[in-house]
Amino acid sequence: MEFTAKSGNPEKQRTACIVVGVYEPRRLSPAAERLDQISDGFISSLIRRGDLEGKIGQTLLLHSVPNTLCDRILLVGCGRERELHDSQYRKIIATTTTTLNDIGAMEAVFYLTELHIKGRDNHWNIRQAIETVENSLYRFDQLKTKKDSARRPLRKIVLSISSRRELSDSDAAVNEGYAIAHGVKQAKDLGNLPGNICTPSYLAEQALEMAEEFDSISTEIIEQAEMEQLGMGSLLSVSMGSRQPPRLICMNHNKGGDSKPIVLVGKGLTFDAGGISLKPAAGMDEMKYDMCGGASVFGVMRAVAELKLPLNVIGVIPASENMPDGAANKPGDVVTSMSGQTIEILNTDAEGRLILCDALTYSEKFDPDVVIDIATLTGACVVALGQHASGLLSNHSPLAHDLINAGKSSGDRAWELPLWEEYSEQLKSPFADLANIGGREAGTITAACFLSNFTKKFHWAHLDIAGSAWLSGDKKGSTGRPVPLLTQYLLDRCQSK
Repeated sequence: MEFTAKSGNPEKQRTACIVVGVYEPRRLSPAAERLDQISDGFISSLIRRGDLEGKIGQTLLLHSVPNTLCDRILLVGCGRERELHDSQYRKIIATTTTTLNDIGAMEAVFYLTELHIKGRDNHWNIRQAIETVENSLYRFDQLKTKKDSARRPLRKIVLSISSRRELSDSDAAVNEGYAIAHGVKQAKDLGNLPGNICTPSYLAEQALEMAEEFDSISTEIIEQAEMEQLGMGSLLSVSMGSRQPPRLICMNHNKGGDSKPIVLVGKGLTFDAGGISLKPAAGMDEMKYDMCGGASVFGVMRAVAELKLPLNVIGVIPASENMPDGAANKPGDVVTSMSGQTIEILNTDAEGRLILCDALTYSEKFDPDVVIDIATLTGACVVALGQHASGLLSNHSPLAHDLINAGKSSGDRAWELPLWEEYSEQLKSPFADLANIGGREAGTITAACFLSNFTKKFHWAHLDIAGSAWLSGDKKGSTGRPVPLLTQYLLDRCQSK
């Protein structure tokens, strides 16, 4: 898809389709008003007949509008102007995109980017439009022999700006939108791949390919023998039940000079059967998504590299499977983590924290400014927050504040939960330093409390994306979250510098 930002009057655009908004009740947006004036009231006469009320989700395609140079005009319902907010704007763009793709327009000029969204500017409108268009057109059909593709797919969109003075900032918004959309796509593609293809070794190969693609990225792969030397007993205990050897993947984007790096640690559980604490069969296929934390780190690293951000960013992905086997962890086993702390494994299906804790300890070697881990960690987070927000817990309030603000700005939101010392009482074990579960109550919080024992030496935040990383049902598939949130956080860091 090709995107460009451009200023110009709608009646002068030679294009397959011009897209303008209509507010409820039957009130034309400024661009639609101009087209109506040029066409001697052609559009308003149709609106008065009741062909379009202006509700969100409504569209009306017009052909051969007088005194215009375009082939078609698409009127799109935008709801009530004063009530237009972020999520409604994204719905408007998504509706427009699918409509254009269905009618075979191939190219279009969007005047929707000139809509007024409360608290947002032109930069935000353009970037969100690009991300939403790409998200609406995304299909994962690599493994299908017959692909259901549009006959004349949408290929080019011009995003309107009100004046040429906004061109420089708009070009920056286009670049950001491209990069984030590409990062989200990579995270989706990796998440949607089945476990027999996307193994720990496959993820390692993808990281090496990233290093070949981008000069700013270098990749190191740590294999099982070296993990044993490093004392990663917790991570290795999870992989013992699998025929797939584990990998610890480290990708380094080095553009920040002497500044301390931001380390992103992504859970890369390429398939989670639960181990000896075997999961029920229903829905177990979705456990291929248990590596979406690692996939999001890939996506962020791609976005960072495309944008050439002047930061040092390191992506660390502990990759493993969790399978039942004679060599697998057993409930009651005690393992020793890289930090030296011992862990009693009460439930082998609480394995994500076991691979993350060693990766967090390993991250100390980078002398990080902050460490953020991303993981599909607990079903309790799905119960608490559903699919709309990722869970956020942190040992550093400014970091949590910055991530929440990045989520609000990007539309990829997070909600903070408490990380109080009292919750750690649930992790006490009579046989080891820690138990790997804390009971039914506050499962998301106790999981983060477990990880906090391995983050004493740096500022750290934990994103539980169990509810936000993928969708079930008819829309089943990876969402690519929280790539937008994390990329926005890094963009904000650049601006603060």
